[in-house]
Amino acid sequence: MIAPIEKTKRPKRIQASRRSKAALRFTPYAMAKLLFLRDIGPTEVGGFGISRADDLLLVEDIQLVEQYCTAVSVEFDDDSVADYFDRQVDCGRRPEQFARIWIHTHPGASPSPSGTDEATFERCFGGSDWCVMYILAKGGNSYARARFNVGPRCDRRLRCRTQFDCEFPASNQELWFAEYCENVSVHDPFQPQNAATAEAIEADWRWSLPAASERWPDESLEIGR
Repeated sequence: MIAPIEKTKRPKRIQASRRSKAALRFTPYAMAKLLFLRDIGPTEVGGFGISRADDLLLVEDIQLVEQYCTAVSVEFDDDSVADYFDRQVDCGRRPEQFARIWIHTHPGASPSPSGTDEATFERCFGGSDWCVMYILAKGGNSYARARFNVGPRCDRRLRCRTQFDCEFPASNQELWFAEYCENVSVHDPFQPQNAATAEAIEADWRWSLPAASERWPDESLEIGR
């Protein structure tokens, strides 16, 4: 007599990694400013994310420092970074609020970090207990990764989204443009920059702005307030 063959259940496939539930979030003000900075010039632009004191992964603002930018790199001025840190401390913020999230843009369609990005992330943020690198590309794709340097060192990808259920100020493109001009030195070998070119870029940008009545139909209304 032939014994019946016992059916065995196939083991469930164990996923090597699960998608992270952690998310890096931006207020509408912070995301609008970042989009503006991404599109204002032909190069990368970098800055620090300023996050809420009780929610360190919620970015409320993007702050620029003096920097030298090309289409593939951003180099911060060390003295400007030191001054930025001093100003933030004077405002009562802790380092984890203003010095842990490195944000920059890519003028191309890919948000993947380059070798230069990885080297900068390691050199400038390797000494902090935790840090985040966020990249926003021209086409709208983004990349975010957190690194933990305390204990067993590890990296973790983060989801990204804009959070609307919070108060936020109205956009201010005039102020953002002034901040860009004050801090960003563009180095484009295919388009040498001079005073006349800079004035032409500013004139083109201002001409493209909608009228104030179109931007803010009711000046007494402040979005999110």
